[in-house]
Amino acid sequence: MKPLDPRLLRHARQARVYIVAVCGLGLAAAALVILQAQLLATGIAAAFLHGATLAGLRGTVAALAVVVAGRVLLAWATEAASYHASAAVKAELRGRLLARATELGPRWLAGKRSAELTALATEGIEALDGYFARYLPQLVLAVIVPVAVIARVGWSDPLAGLTIAATLPLIPLFGALAGRAAGQAARRRWRALAVLSHHFLDVVSGLPTLKVFGRARAQRAAVGEVTGQYRQATMGTLRVAFLSALVLELVAAISVALVAVGVGLSLVYGHLALSTGLLALILAPEAYLPLRQAAAQFHASADGLAAASEAIAVIETPVAAAAGVTVSAPRAIEVAELSVRHPGRADPAPDRVSLLARAGEITVLAGPSGSGKSTLIDVLLGFAEPSAGRVSIDGTDLALVDKQAWRALVAWVPQEPYLFPGTVAGNIRLGRPDAPDEAVRAAARGAALDVPLDRAVTERGGGLSAGQRRRLALARALVVNRPVLLLDEPTAGLDEQNEARVLGTLRAQADAGRIVLIAAHHPAVIEAADSVAQLGLVMA
Repeated sequence: MKPLDPRLLRHARQARVYIVAVCGLGLAAAALVILQAQLLATGIAAAFLHGATLAGLRGTVAALAVVVAGRVLLAWATEAASYHASAAVKAELRGRLLARATELGPRWLAGKRSAELTALATEGIEALDGYFARYLPQLVLAVIVPVAVIARVGWSDPLAGLTIAATLPLIPLFGALAGRAAGQAARRRWRALAVLSHHFLDVVSGLPTLKVFGRARAQRAAVGEVTGQYRQATMGTLRVAFLSALVLELVAAISVALVAVGVGLSLVYGHLALSTGLLALILAPEAYLPLRQAAAQFHASADGLAAASEAIAVIETPVAAAAGVTVSAPRAIEVAELSVRHPGRADPAPDRVSLLARAGEITVLAGPSGSGKSTLIDVLLGFAEPSAGRVSIDGTDLALVDKQAWRALVAWVPQEPYLFPGTVAGNIRLGRPDAPDEAVRAAARGAALDVPLDRAVTERGGGLSAGQRRRLALARALVVNRPVLLLDEPTAGLDEQNEARVLGTLRAQADAGRIVLIAAHHPAVIEAADSVAQLGLVMA
């Protein structure tokens, strides 16, 4: 993790304006620090050397009060700007993360832990508040204030300025050593949180199955073990933070003591005026303070930086470049000698598949589980890349087609359709939010969906059977009225009567001039097809 990751500035443009504002506020704060020290040194020297009274120092005290009020106002402005920028950056990062995950598609998401991505987009990015509100302002002050203090002290007392300049690098040196340990601890903590989130989500999702088989209590121990790992990682991060703060305080105290020794000797031998010595002594701690605070706040921002680094890694994951070729109302999809290789499998699946799906016909991809039917549909959607062969749309290579424009022509029913909390009608309208009620009812009838449209649907389709979820997904595909239908096992889990009704609807869709491509192994679906592409089972 870098103190100021340039990738964060590249992917969160709101941060740039904020950093410019914080730099301006930092310059003003440095000027006020020096002015405050000058006023204090002048007033104390006048009181001790010339016996000035409070009445005589009224102007100095009033100016000092104004300076202190100015520093308070600057601190408030910096914090307000910090939280405003933090909210904007978090929103921008979340938007980019979600957009890139969507562009990468379900094939990429299948290899990721959904709970880990959820934790990253929520709690992970939320931790950036500590970075923008506390760490980054101190980092800016740590650059500006020490330089200004060294310049001012060195002008009046070169020895004190040289001592500060020589000892100042010790703070970032020890801070970097502690920061590396803190970064490692933060990454361990983030990994532990990701594992905990993923495991807990799996346990909650499978709780009914665990209860049925009497394994729910056994999972309590597993969750407790993962929670213990997360607790240990958190305590390790806090331990590093406390120990590093102690080290930095010790180094700063010794450095200030060295400055005080030099100033004291210069005053004893008459080489310095009292006001000049007081100025050096007052400003010396101010030179080290921003560096110490920046190092201390680094630990508060470590979680946010670790999560931001993970989010940026996802955002920078390359996607296939969108080509400019567009197609409309396709009449044929041709697959020629197509193969797809998978990590951990010796043989491709599908392997050298060829087919021609025409408008007005039902084409079925037949074959046993594991033969690559779903993978082939992923290739047609642009979510997976073939290892060999090609796909063409009306003679145009799919690799050259604009993927977004192509997907706008396709209605897709996956093998495990995802339903969102709401109503049945709301889920049907997912791809066409402005669909009229009659169109929704017609789509439901065509999909043989025999449930009330106002029935409530909970997370992941709770409240509906597996067959009802598939028919709802089919109704969702029908209501968008697109020229290509890609269906993955649309009749699985249906009885013969409902399967026949669904196949009748699909025949009507084909007769209307649409391309209907179905991945299935049910005999009734194969019998209803105009053409069948048989895929063989490839052993891993």
